[in-house]
Amino acid sequence: MNPIAKPSSWLDKGILIEKVNSVNLFKFTDELHARMQELIDKKQADSLTQKEASELEAIGELIIIVTYMNGMIASAAQQPQESETWKQRLDKN
Repeated sequence: MNPIAKPSSWLDKGILIEKVNSVNLFKFTDELHARMQELIDKKQADSLTQKEASELEAIGELIIIVTYMNGMIASAAQQPQESETWKQRLDKN
């Protein structure tokens, strides 16, 4: 049976929030970076266990999720902020 690691297992100790150009973005901790590098090195040396392979896959999924969320946050931050409410717009028409 293959052990299943979940991306959520890294939420407490693997992710932090950092302000970048006045926007709060998700960042990976040094601990998560180090663990990912350790797993990649073991994979390249062909010494990765099934459990470690599952963990590396979970970290990869977490990277995809966080990258997507940061993209959404950055995109929203670049949108011009509208000063009118929808009600004010309706009243003008």
